[in-house]
Amino acid sequence: MLIYCGIDWAEKTHDVALVDDSGQLVAKRHITDDAAGYKILLDLLAEYGDTEEAPIPVAIETSRGLLVAVLRPGKRQVFAINPMAAARYRDRHSVSRKKSDPGDALVLANVLRTDMHAHRPLPQDSDLARAVAVLARAQQNAIWNRQQIANQLRSLLREYYPAALAAVEAWKNGLCRPETHQLLKLAPTPAKAARLTRTQLQAALKRAGRQRGIAADAERLREAFRADWAHQPQLVEDALGKQMLALLIQLEAACTAADSLAEAVEEAFPQHPDAEIILSFPGLGTQLGARVLAEIGDDRQRFADARGLKAYAGASPITRASGKKSSVTRRWVKNDRLNHAGYLWAFSAITASPGAKAHYRRRRDNHADWHASAQRNLFNRMLGQLYHCLQYGCRFDETVAFPTAASAVAPVA
Repeated sequence: MLIYCGIDWAEKTHDVALVDDSGQLVAKRHITDDAAGYKILLDLLAEYGDTEEAPIPVAIETSRGLLVAVLRPGKRQVFAINPMAAARYRDRHSVSRKKSDPGDALVLANVLRTDMHAHRPLPQDSDLARAVAVLARAQQNAIWNRQQIANQLRSLLREYYPAALAAVEAWKNGLCRPETHQLLKLAPTPAKAARLTRTQLQAALKRAGRQRGIAADAERLREAFRADWAHQPQLVEDALGKQMLALLIQLEAACTAADSLAEAVEEAFPQHPDAEIILSFPGLGTQLGARVLAEIGDDRQRFADARGLKAYAGASPITRASGKKSSVTRRWVKNDRLNHAGYLWAFSAITASPGAKAHYRRRRDNHADWHASAQRNLFNRMLGQLYHCLQYGCRFDETVAFPTAASAVAPVA
């Protein structure tokens, strides 16, 4: 008799339901979210035939947390069911729209009993791959958070301190640089900035770690701060300066977090066996390569073929047909992180690979693709090449990946 398990996950307690292959409820438990509760769950599964060689599959509405970590070791298949999909399954069992936690656990168990083939279990990635995924996603979140706070700071400075924006405009990522932070701490308002001397400006640049061009930059900053600018009333300007300093503390913390997480990724990612293959592809460095590994994992059985990976990344188009109407559009349901990494990957590959550049130009000129569409097509092709290389353990080869471009360049050489 086959047994299926459904768990309605919550913050402090969980409801567990076991059903057999006829849909009959054979057991249910209410467990706590601690080691004692996890032991009750494992003992319950063992009581109904759970073994190391033939574990009972589990459906749950999350893919993270200690409960999932307890269930994942070994050969057990854990299915993370989307809560919206679970709500649709609930309507199949009751039309009264009633809802309860034990009832949701029963619904999840029946999802596996009837439609397990239509759902994807959590991949059996290695611990190192999962660790890289944690760091890469955290670093990406830190970059997004840093940019969000920098945008807030820019908007605030536009209200009362345009001189600061003009002063740091010449620097790349100006608002995120330590030189800018030292200057804003030294002069949080334009009135104070206009009184800064060359010595004070040079000292601020040195505190930020600058070693070259200090005198020239100090002179440029002094001229920018002393130029003719419009001003807020003095009391309003001082209040805005205090608000800016509070926002600056958040930006400095976000910059520190992004940098420290980037160092952690640079340390962990090269240790993975797939790193050499991923880094052999043009346009992929350590940070971007780690993001790609984080989303595709190292479970070779996760995707049946390259088409599945392309669909998961949102790189391949989707056809919508009904009656006499048919359209081919880009995918909206996808892994957003992998899709974002793919956009950056294709953008960098155009300049790093002659074959990738020729493919991009061919899509633009011969197929009349827009820029984003041509990049997405290039990402689609290179993702298929990455799938092949990971499956067979080979590095990227320009002449094999883009044979047309290679044969066109050969006579010229």
